[in-house]
Amino acid sequence: MKRPKKLPRSFYLRDDVVTVARELLGKTLVSTIGGTRTAGVITETEAYAGPIDRASHAYGGRRTARNEVMYARGGTAYIYLCYGIHHLFNVVTNDHGTPHAVLIRAIHPTEGRELMHQRRGGTRLTTGGPGTLTQALGIRTTHNGTDLLGDTIYIEDGPAPPADIVIAGPRIGVDYAGEDALLPYRFHFDARRLP
Repeated sequence: MKRPKKLPRSFYLRDDVVTVARELLGKTLVSTIGGTRTAGVITETEAYAGPIDRASHAYGGRRTARNEVMYARGGTAYIYLCYGIHHLFNVVTNDHGTPHAVLIRAIHPTEGRELMHQRRGGTRLTTGGPGTLTQALGIRTTHNGTDLLGDTIYIEDGPAPPADIVIAGPRIGVDYAGEDALLPYRFHFDARRLP
C-alpha cells in the first residue's frame, strides 16, 4: 500500500498559524524512532502566535535557549519539557525568524500500537494528551530541532475531518495569558465520528 506524502515545507511556511493548526487535524504524525514506525491521526491542536500572543513562549519577542527553535523556519520540531516530566511536541510554522508554533495535543493511534503501549509502560494506551502522545511515539526533548521533512519525525497528508465535527475553543492551561487565554486557538475532533 502506498503511503501518503509527507507535508511539504510550503504547508508549514504559511503566515497564519491558526489556519495551520486547524489544517493539521486529520494529518498523521509519524515517528520512526528506534527503527519502528509508530503513527497516529492528529485530533487536537493549539496555535501559538509568537510575539503578539501572551500564551506563547515567544511573547514580546522573548528569545531564550529553551525557545530558540521557535525562530527556525517552518517545518521544524519544537519540543520542550513541561513540569519537568512531559515532553511536548510542537510544529514550528511561518518563515525563519517568526516564532509561531502549533502544539499537538492529541492523536488517534493508527500504527505500532503494541510498541506505543510498551512505551507507555504497559498501562492503558492513551494518547489524548500532549505528554502521553509523545511518550507513545518515543518523542523526547533530544529530538528538538528535528526537520519534519526528514525520516525521524514527520507528518503525512490526510483528509481533513468534516467541518461539522471540528470544535474550536480556548486553549488549555494558559490562564496567565489574560484575555489571550480566551482566543479560539484550540481545535479538536472525536476520531470515532469520522466516516
